[in-house]
Formats: sequence, C-alpha cells, structure tokens
Amino acid sequence: MNMVKSIVTTNQAVDPLNYRNAMSQFAGAVNIVTTDGPAGRRALTLSAGCSVSDNPATILICLQRVHTDNLMFIENGVFAFNVLHAGQKDLAEAFAGRNHLTMEERFALAEWNVMATGSPVLKGALASLDCKIISRQDHATHHVLFGEVLALRQISAEQSQAEGNEALVYLNRSYHQLKI
Repeated sequence: MNMVKSIVTTNQAVDPLNYRNAMSQFAGAVNIVTTDGPAGRRALTLSAGCSVSDNPATILICLQRVHTDNLMFIENGVFAFNVLHAGQKDLAEAFAGRNHLTMEERFALAEWNVMATGSPVLKGALASLDCKIISRQDHATHHVLFGEVLALRQISAEQSQAEGNEALVYLNRSYHQLKI
C-alpha cells in the first residue's frame, strides 16, 4: 500500500515552496520565447504560456519580474513563442541559463529566421507563433503578456512523428518526451 503525504493548507496564504512543489506535478510544454527590436534581443526557456483564444488567435506568457532584462519583451512590444521537441532539450537548457552562455552564444546554437514582427523564430520548432503584445498585467512576481498571433508556422503531426520529434515537456523538475 502506497502512503501519500498530504499537505493541507487552511488559510489564504499558501507557502511558496509548497505551491512550487505542487506545480511541479503540472506538466507543461517547453518553449523558447524570443524578442528583438529597439530594446535588444533576448530569449529564454519558458513553460508558463498558454492559449487564450482562437479568434483572434491570442496566447499569454508569464515572465519573471526579478529579471529586469525581461523588460525587453515589453519595450519591443513583440515576441515569438517557439514550441520545442524532445531533440531540442540542450537548447532548452541553454536558454534556461544552465550553462552560463551569453545571449549571443545561446542564439548561435540554433538556426533562426523571422516572420511578421522581427522576433527570432526557431527553425525546426514544432510550432512558432509570432506575436505583438496587446495587453500586459503585472501580477505578484510576474509580467503577464498577452500576444495576438500575427503569423505562425508548424510542422504536421505526421512529420513530427516520422522524424521522432515528440513534444518536450517539463514535469517533476525535469524534461520528458511526450509520446503519443
């Protein structure tokens, strides 16, 4: 018989560590979000993003406020949302800052192009959504950015499976390959 440890919180204030531990059980797609423009070029690995609407096509991303370089996204007013496949785990690690490369060294690890906004779009991503920021809300520790999708590119599910490029997900504080 498996015993499961339960943590019950009875008040409004949930301990941040307990919350992070609970959220580590939430599988999320691994993405690299990028921006480029007058404020500069920046990218980072992100699992805090999701679809908001299909009409108009809108997504949201959550960026940590503690990293002041994330203001580049807001100042540029644009971003690209690149969905990674399992073969791009090393790229996810690089843009998460785990190997301490400069931003230019990180970008040099892959091939990029642009679509409508000028934000770098990752060649070989499962999908890339090129967005202009239409709304922003600062909440607690994060900037929440809503992006209207101006252009997108995706590979077909058949092509992805034929090439063995299953989705890369983050769960229990590690990367996993999502097999369908």
